[in-house]
Amino acid sequence: MQLIELGAIILGLGLLGAISTRFSISPIPLYLLAGLAFGAGGIVDLEASEDFVATGAEVGVILLLFTLGLEYTAGELVGNLRASAPAGLFDLVVNAAPGVAAALLLGWGPVAAVAMGGITYVTSSGITAKVIGDLGWLGNRETPAVLSILVFEDLMMAAYLPILTTLLAGAGLIGGATSLGIAAATITIILLVALRHGDKVERLVASPSQEVLLLKVLGLVLLVAGIAQQLQVSAAVGAFLVGIALSGPLAHQARELLIPLRDLFAAVFFVFFGLHTDPADLPPVLGVAALLAVIGVATKLGSGWVAAKRAGVATTGRLRAGSALIPRGEFNIVIAGLAVAAGTNPKLGPLAAAYVLMLAVIGPLLARAAEPLARAARARKGKPTKLVSDSD
Repeated sequence: MQLIELGAIILGLGLLGAISTRFSISPIPLYLLAGLAFGAGGIVDLEASEDFVATGAEVGVILLLFTLGLEYTAGELVGNLRASAPAGLFDLVVNAAPGVAAALLLGWGPVAAVAMGGITYVTSSGITAKVIGDLGWLGNRETPAVLSILVFEDLMMAAYLPILTTLLAGAGLIGGATSLGIAAATITIILLVALRHGDKVERLVASPSQEVLLLKVLGLVLLVAGIAQQLQVSAAVGAFLVGIALSGPLAHQARELLIPLRDLFAAVFFVFFGLHTDPADLPPVLGVAALLAVIGVATKLGSGWVAAKRAGVATTGRLRAGSALIPRGEFNIVIAGLAVAAGTNPKLGPLAAAYVLMLAVIGPLLARAAEPLARAARARKGKPTKLVSDSD
């Protein structure tokens, strides 16, 4: 049964991908809806392949962030993080505030408010990375600003998750401070290795054989991501920094080898998310989720606009940046799962699932519409309606 389910899932993904190509749309919403239809509470519950899909989903996020890291050097990363700190803090405040306010207004208490703040704050790195790649935005001027926001958010998650788990467990100040210190030290070590010893990392993985290079790179990425996760840091951050450590021809070779694997496991990730959402739990919370989703679209558009504006990008690029940041996904569900497991509030899980599903579908669609909307706005202002270049 496991082979049958896996074959059906992968074949189904291929068919959905073909449909998305035929109609020139992102396949992500189709993957999510397929997972919703065939997961818990759906038409068929795919239990036999659950463990493989769960692992494949995690690998998908790791490979998405690793291939993004390959696009930039360590020096560019540090420079972007320094330049993006004001935009990152703006992103934190305006996107966490709606979740905190919603939990307090619903009477769920301060701990649930901290959890909801994280749920509405953080962008899905996996979905955003996929959107940027699918739409050919990797070389755009606003993309470094978007990536710096993603990295800033992941670094904030490295501080936030230990604090949240401490609050949920009712642990003391010392336990929370210890977890936070371990996370900060881990990030610092990985970043220092990427900055100062990237050449040694390249020598370790370099090989004239494509087979050997693939095995070395994939093994190193998964190993570092797993160690980072064990030390209270996002596996995605670890994978991103490994990508940063590789540069030049080696980075190009690694990218070409890993792109097929990345696309396969990234698709599995989006299906996995849908599989673990029970449609029956969604209707009672749809109203609140829809309101938060509308606010979430506006606040992420604002975050992207501010970040891209600071980078000197024109209006179209600012809209692309904002729309790329809209999707929520992996981190949001992890936060909700922690809160529900701790008994915070039984409605928090379905609310988070509905919210994330809405924005995971809306985000890629709005990203695709960003440039046509910008051209329409230019036309209304009486400006030429030419195609806007990536430099904008």
